[in-house]
Amino acid sequence: MIDLTSIKDIITLEEALDSSKKEVIGRYRTYINPGLASILSMVGYDKKFTKAHGVNVFDSEGNKYLDFLGGYGSMNLGHNHPEIIEALNKIADFPNILQISMSSVAGALGETLANITPGNLKKTFFCNSGAEATEAALKLSRISTGRKAILYAENSFHGKTLGAVSVTGRKKYQEPFFPLVPECFSIAYGDVDVLEKELKTKKYAAFIVEPIQGEGGIIVPPNGYLKDAEKLCKDNGTLFIADEVQTGLGRTGNLFATQYERVEPDIMILSKSLGGGVMPIGACISTEEVWSKGYGSRDRCLLHTSTFGGNARACAAGLKTIEILIREDLATNARIKGESLLKSLKEVAEKYQLVKEIRGRGLLIGAEFYEPKIVKGLSKEYLAGMVSGILNQQYHIITAYTLNNPNVIRFEPPLIVTDEHIDYVADSFEGVCKKYKGFSGIALNVSKRMIKKHMGFKKLK
Repeated sequence: MIDLTSIKDIITLEEALDSSKKEVIGRYRTYINPGLASILSMVGYDKKFTKAHGVNVFDSEGNKYLDFLGGYGSMNLGHNHPEIIEALNKIADFPNILQISMSSVAGALGETLANITPGNLKKTFFCNSGAEATEAALKLSRISTGRKAILYAENSFHGKTLGAVSVTGRKKYQEPFFPLVPECFSIAYGDVDVLEKELKTKKYAAFIVEPIQGEGGIIVPPNGYLKDAEKLCKDNGTLFIADEVQTGLGRTGNLFATQYERVEPDIMILSKSLGGGVMPIGACISTEEVWSKGYGSRDRCLLHTSTFGGNARACAAGLKTIEILIREDLATNARIKGESLLKSLKEVAEKYQLVKEIRGRGLLIGAEFYEPKIVKGLSKEYLAGMVSGILNQQYHIITAYTLNNPNVIRFEPPLIVTDEHIDYVADSFEGVCKKYKGFSGIALNVSKRMIKKHMGFKKLK
């Protein structure tokens, strides 16, 4: 039996909040993820951030940053939205997790999602993340159809749990964990002919697809692709799973990205911004028919559950988030501001040889850089990160590269951004392109910072 009186080195919340920057970095490198700590330090993201409101984040030295990363699409309402905080306070005395009850808050969120999602989506399973929602969708498609095979797109990203990574289209995330879930097959994204050929085999339980590939580098499919995919799935008894984890809830200029082509999926998965930037929550929403075939009987209704899924605080945040998004018509703001940013960034790209392409929809925009033949290995993984670091260090703009294509910087701010924010980011991006012109200047800037950081790491040890 452990003598609890002998444990002296615990850190209280108050002590953690009062930690110095040096202590924060040291603990992260020692107890969390040293490799990630090195990458963050390399591009200048080793600040101690202490406060955030709306589109702005502040570090311990009082510097203000403009967040154009938005928690990878989680911050559609911005940081610490006061109405989300108030909503959580309203249910402070509620039982947050009580599995032997039927939650009034979860039920209300389920009905709301059925009312706002496209087509005949009706039944919702609540969980805690996009990866968990993916797992739920894959299992539901198998049990509902009786088929085992899953079809997914190359370059896709659906999460890093075992089932989710089995349908994520980058070998870097798959190969270290072989064998993956069996009978998961990939095809080219946006190619209707290849999709039709595969679906005609009638072996697939589901085709899971992102309306826009986020981590793939902000790849928008050809017009009509999603609608054609929906029809092909229906014709061949395959369920159409729309992954709206990153594109959903206003991000692309519609409440859901599938609405651009009036697609009605059999299953939709949501997460990220559903929690209002405050609570973790995921949702797998299906039609009545799909759900009933899978879990409709009493002996099957508990085959897929989650202890924390549907907890009162997460669902309260979800309800308030949807209310704010619709009341303030933030999808329209995303469309208008996104068109403005896209236009400005394209104008910058035309002036400078650094940028290969600007693409996206709404406030989900990617800037892809040319990959130089010199320092090829470094640029392939970190060039966009280098530019992101310069934007952070010199202009106090927070961005990041996309996971499947590290040569692409994403611009994914809260949907509450203003024209002033858009203009500042576009001007700053041009400032980087104009100042450094080519890769050698960027690499030199980052190399100097890496040397400086390395000397600092030595002092930490």
